[in-house]
Amino acid sequence: MKKVLVTGGVRGIGLSIALAFLKKGYLVYVGYSKDEESANRAKEAGLIPLCFDVASEREVLAAFSQTGGVDILVNNAGIALVKQIQDTTIEEFERVTAVNLRGAFLCAREAVKSMLKKGGGLIVNIASVWGEVGGSCESVYSASKGGLIAFTKALAAELGYSKIRVNAVSPGAIDTRMNACFSKEEKEAIVSEIPLGRMGEGEDVAKAVLFLEENEYVTGVDLPVNGGFSIV
Repeated sequence: MKKVLVTGGVRGIGLSIALAFLKKGYLVYVGYSKDEESANRAKEAGLIPLCFDVASEREVLAAFSQTGGVDILVNNAGIALVKQIQDTTIEEFERVTAVNLRGAFLCAREAVKSMLKKGGGLIVNIASVWGEVGGSCESVYSASKGGLIAFTKALAAELGYSKIRVNAVSPGAIDTRMNACFSKEEKEAIVSEIPLGRMGEGEDVAKAVLFLEENEYVTGVDLPVNGGFSIV
């Protein structure tokens, strides 16, 4: 049975992706760092929770030793920061980039070791529309996700000859807990700028990830899932 690891996989977008792979018959590990309640629900659904901080090299190594290597890695773990740059602390900058970018690097590095032995694999990095176009008052988050898109393209070029595909999915406004900081009025303003007229759901992102899993001739792409937001 093929194995998948979805970081940040016990709620939101990550959970939707994990459940989609579970439905296809994969053995699915889901990473999390704090939310034991969501982890227990994920376990009840048939997923295998692993508690680790993606920003910690020691914890990432320990987590991958438990999986014995994976066929597919989805780097979904991420944290947001909505703040003007003059008010942003170095500690906030370092934490956002540590989780969103260093975490993806650490997990990809360990996943590739087993994928090389298996003769192939797939890495999907969950980036963001703000990594593509930049978001006001989200400069640090945008920078981390833009770096993740560049990381995706570089790894795809590096690993393609080893039959390891690397792609990114860049969600737009997705209705998850991460967007709970926005008021009803703010959400309505966001929706007014989306041509398809609604916020996305976790399942929309999961479908994009499954497309990348199924199409074995696609690598090095950044697939927008934003309802047309980035084209207006």
